[in-house]
Amino acid sequence: MMVCLQKLIPLLLTFLVSVPVATTARSAESIPFPSQEWSFNGPFGTFNRGELQRGFQVYKEVCATCHSLNFISFRNLTDLGFNENEVKAIAAEFQVEDGPNNEGEMFERAAIPSDMWPAPYPNDNAARASNNGALPPDLSLMVDARAGGADYLYALLSGYHEIPQGKEVGEGMYYNAYYPGNQIAMPSPLVDDGVEYVDGTRATLVQQARDVTAFLAWATEPNMEQRKRMGVMVIIFLLVMTVLFYYSKKKIWSDVH
Repeated sequence: MMVCLQKLIPLLLTFLVSVPVATTARSAESIPFPSQEWSFNGPFGTFNRGELQRGFQVYKEVCATCHSLNFISFRNLTDLGFNENEVKAIAAEFQVEDGPNNEGEMFERAAIPSDMWPAPYPNDNAARASNNGALPPDLSLMVDARAGGADYLYALLSGYHEIPQGKEVGEGMYYNAYYPGNQIAMPSPLVDDGVEYVDGTRATLVQQARDVTAFLAWATEPNMEQRKRMGVMVIIFLLVMTVLFYYSKKKIWSDVH
């Protein structure tokens, strides 16, 4: 028993000492970025459809040239407020590979709502060849894949600045205030008035960054609103059942006594 304790105590001490050190190391590597107010935050948060549609426009006209959206199909766009005819029209703008046909060959056709969003490159090698060796990440789960979620993504997209005095970045790299190490291979994808919003909203860089971040938050979890509604219903059900059980127990024990 004493031998086991002698072995266990050093292990516990090592664990207790190492935890703060690891936490400090992670904190030192993190880059602070401002917290934003999002309509979808909190247990009762919902997506702003206007914001989502503008964000989709930014993704489609800017981001989709390099970044895929592998887990989203065209029919999912009805969640953004588009009707079925609008979704069909959006899908028809793209060509997708299908087949084989009767001759055993693959062919291209206009996309339909049931198709997944087409990738910008045929394979990873082609993607790297077009981006100086870097592989543009898929954006389907980007908001959940990064610590800080939507706040970090917004900060990253709006964090491109001129190189501060005394700072250096490598060749082919760009300065970003919020990216780890402050240098990133991707140039700023957004510029003021880079798109012309259908709803007439002024497309400033920060507006585009906010809208596309909201869209990618939706793409990460299209069923978020349904999940939250279900959670509220479950809580209400549990509260009602708790009250019923309480009064049932009270009635039963009153009869016993």
